[in-house]
Amino acid sequence: SSHFRPLQSCCDCLARMCRRTKELKARTVWLGHPEKCEEKYPKNAIKNQKYNFFTFVPGVLYQQFKFFLNLYFLVVACSQFVPSLKIGYLYTYWAPLGFVMAVTMVREAVDEVRRYQRDKEMNSQLYSKLTFSPHLFLFLSHYNVLLQNQRIPADMIFLRTSEKTGSCFIRTDQLDGETDWKLKVAVVCTQRLPALGDLFSINAYVYAQKPQLDIHSFEGNFTRLMSSIAFLSLCLTGTVIGVVIYTGKETRSVLNTSSPKNKVGLLDLELNRLTKALFLAQVVLSIVMVALQGFVGPWFRNLFRFIVLFSYIIPISLRVNLDMGKSAYGWMIMKDENIPGTVVRTSTIPEELGRLVYLLTDKTGTLTQNEMIFKRLHLGTVSYGTDTMDEIQSHIGQSYAQPQPAQAPKAAAPKVRRSVSSRIHEAVKAIALCHNVTPVYESRANGETESTAAEADQDFSDDNRTYQASSPDEVALVRWTESVGLTLVNRDLTSLQLKTPAGQVLTYYILQIFPFTSESKRMGIIIREETTGDITFYMKGADVAMASIVQYNDWLEEECGNMAREGLRTLVVAKKSLSEEQYTDFENRYNQAKLSIHDRALKVSAVVESLEREMELLCLTGVEDQLQADVRPTLELLRNAGIKIWMLTGDKLETATCIAKSSHLVSRSQDIHVFRSVSNRGEAHLELNAFRRKHDCALVISGDSLEVCLRYYEHEFVELACQCPAVVCCRCSPTQKAQIVHLLKQHTANRTCAIGDGGNDVSMIQAADCGIVGYGGEGKQASLAADFSITQFKHIGRLLMVHGRNSYKRSAALGQFVMHRGMIISTMQAVFSSIFYFASVPLYQGFLMVGYSTIYTMFPVFSLVLDQDVKPEMALLYPELYKDLTKGRSLSFKTFLIWVLISIYQGGILMYGALVMFESEFVHVVAISFTALILTELLMVALNIRTWHWLMVLAEFLSLGCYIASLAFLNEYFDLGFITTPAFLWKVSVITVVSCLPLYIIKYLKRKFSPPSYSKLSS
Repeated sequence: SSHFRPLQSCCDCLARMCRRTKELKARTVWLGHPEKCEEKYPKNAIKNQKYNFFTFVPGVLYQQFKFFLNLYFLVVACSQFVPSLKIGYLYTYWAPLGFVMAVTMVREAVDEVRRYQRDKEMNSQLYSKLTFSPHLFLFLSHYNVLLQNQRIPADMIFLRTSEKTGSCFIRTDQLDGETDWKLKVAVVCTQRLPALGDLFSINAYVYAQKPQLDIHSFEGNFTRLMSSIAFLSLCLTGTVIGVVIYTGKETRSVLNTSSPKNKVGLLDLELNRLTKALFLAQVVLSIVMVALQGFVGPWFRNLFRFIVLFSYIIPISLRVNLDMGKSAYGWMIMKDENIPGTVVRTSTIPEELGRLVYLLTDKTGTLTQNEMIFKRLHLGTVSYGTDTMDEIQSHIGQSYAQPQPAQAPKAAAPKVRRSVSSRIHEAVKAIALCHNVTPVYESRANGETESTAAEADQDFSDDNRTYQASSPDEVALVRWTESVGLTLVNRDLTSLQLKTPAGQVLTYYILQIFPFTSESKRMGIIIREETTGDITFYMKGADVAMASIVQYNDWLEEECGNMAREGLRTLVVAKKSLSEEQYTDFENRYNQAKLSIHDRALKVSAVVESLEREMELLCLTGVEDQLQADVRPTLELLRNAGIKIWMLTGDKLETATCIAKSSHLVSRSQDIHVFRSVSNRGEAHLELNAFRRKHDCALVISGDSLEVCLRYYEHEFVELACQCPAVVCCRCSPTQKAQIVHLLKQHTANRTCAIGDGGNDVSMIQAADCGIVGYGGEGKQASLAADFSITQFKHIGRLLMVHGRNSYKRSAALGQFVMHRGMIISTMQAVFSSIFYFASVPLYQGFLMVGYSTIYTMFPVFSLVLDQDVKPEMALLYPELYKDLTKGRSLSFKTFLIWVLISIYQGGILMYGALVMFESEFVHVVAISFTALILTELLMVALNIRTWHWLMVLAEFLSLGCYIASLAFLNEYFDLGFITTPAFLWKVSVITVVSCLPLYIIKYLKRKFSPPSYSKLSS
């Protein structure tokens, strides 16, 4: 929580609070008196599973029978229990359906077990609990443990820390995505208790608001009714004790996380629509057959028999082949050595990776490493980079050199050199003092950490010191001052100490500190030097805030622009010397303003601004936020592939804008429109009109302004934003991130992908059509809800361009070929029935129908999952190939119609050819047509393969060998004497050639005169 107001009250206040709690369903937690706490805490566990033990089977069946294909075959299979509707053996209908359901359940069970194991790992983490009260938890959260990313799995209020001041550093990356350490202070009343045991007998309570979605604020009161004495005393070192307010589903993290859902790929929906079209064609064909009979006799029964007879026009093997293909794609992704560590966590939507239009990405830990490096110091007349740090170090050393009275004074240095040296000294000193950084020391003896040098026995050695701060920028600046000789060695709430190059420790007392806020865009500190008593006001901040505060200069604006173009985050540093009288006057006015009841914030701000006038400009600093490896080329690759990239971050506007520039999310030639902060409908309307007048402009908007725009102008805003080459949303809550995903899906009907690495990204990942997590950064919570996990952002390029593209094209080809396999045999059935007086008698019965879709053609058809039109290197070199996939041309009604025509042509040739060439026995028709059908399917697979794989060749010959070998056992269906004659061989060969040769000629001519884009590259 960000805000907590400790209060002291009386019994009347308690009564009022209890009434208010009852009305608002808020929470009152008593300390030391657990029997007074009426509220029951929810189970403190996270759950990413979709089902439980009892809902798994019905849930999976419901999800599967939502598809028209499966529901249709269930009805057809059930119809075979009716004697008058029975067409063939029961196993020919129930065995394929049962196999499909079994494969689906096994796949879902494997995914569900994996989710359960990941959830169990997170929920099994142990924490110590104080047994004196069920609401008090003792977390052994030593500073180094926090650095090791151990999470506090609840919303709690700090009551006491091992630090005398009650301070503690926390990270909120699972809430807002910020990995910076934030300084929090325990409740003053409990921190000052004489003994730890007093917590167990204190008569106090915490009133907390009901669980809220807002992650940036918390309203609550801490009330202590009377004093008490405890005789228990415990000695604990490096601990934080807190009272837990919210657990489980009531925590901010879970409230901002959507429930897991079943994601259905666009390809599955498209195939579902095609099966409905096939069903309509099947019904029409059955009606035509009954009509040609003249609607005589029990025509309605005959109609249903024809529907069952033509049921193979919708192949049930479609689901099996597609599901097995998805598993194969996942296996290929995880075995790709070019993207090591990639994990496929959901095996249902790999094709979605090939249809993406919008990529929504987090910033911290995803695009950046959140590691700042000092790059530039500019003094106006001279600039210092990383290659000139030795010169600065020399100046600092001279400034703090110990006097040598025994030696004769050296000749005075040139005036210009003395001026530069003085300016460098003042700039470095200001950077070393103006911050909120605290040094932390690790004890060499037991590995524990201490936040003060005093507790570390004044051990100022560099090898056991680290820094903690609310901003990585400040840590980078303090580390830089350390590298040039001025080291921060100690800090508490009232003072800080610097060590000079000569080893001298200087003490400065903190009189006032003004933290950085998103509104002020600056921070300040007033310090008093111990030796001289001089009082100095230091301030640093963004150039837009500091430009009007510092004295006139002619270089600040130009240099800020230069550094920004280099992708550096700039800070302007200034100072102002104060006399004792000036500070006393300021302190009186400042304290009086803080005691104001009305407009307190405005009055305090006005008093501080009275100091912020004509400040001396010291320097301009440039810090670089280290990007993840190959972020720039990866973003360029995605843009060239037609993917629009939106960055959604909880970070500040300036930081987000800087990263958008440095990562080349926004190209240097593009303008950036920073959406002005709006709070009502009128302001939003004016700002939208201003934005509408700009073209080819990237958009930067804050979460508050976004909320106002979506409340009043949702459609207009989304329409304008979707036209932008890039969009940056800063200060976004987890709920807002998910809301943006829903809006894009609703208004654009395009496929979305979300990538993040923290708990604050879970809602966004779950809301997107495809969720990816980079699990190398902020923890495991996001990976529990993701569909895919990658170790580095750069891997997303190959994941989409190669595996996503291949998965979509392969599944599209596989789905259409499986439907072709069903349509061709249904065409043959229709020709057979029409010739033989429209009789509803099956052409092939029993094992022939089962063997046709399994043993004889399954392996060659399934081998299409290994096909590829271009090599992976070519797909990465020409990302424009990916752009074609977003239009859905690989699987459309046009391509489907082409396959329908092919099926009708080949089915007609096979059936009419067999009828023309058959001998005296009808069984010869079955033998000729069925053998030609098998050979035609094997040849069609070969004609559609673009890149041969040795497994494809094996599948072709294995299937052909299985069919030839099985002829010896098919005497129930074939005349074994006839199939060994030359007449059988030449008749089958002629029919097969006539059915396939024209298609090969057409394909050759089309490839020659109108080749597809991929064939131009592969040639």
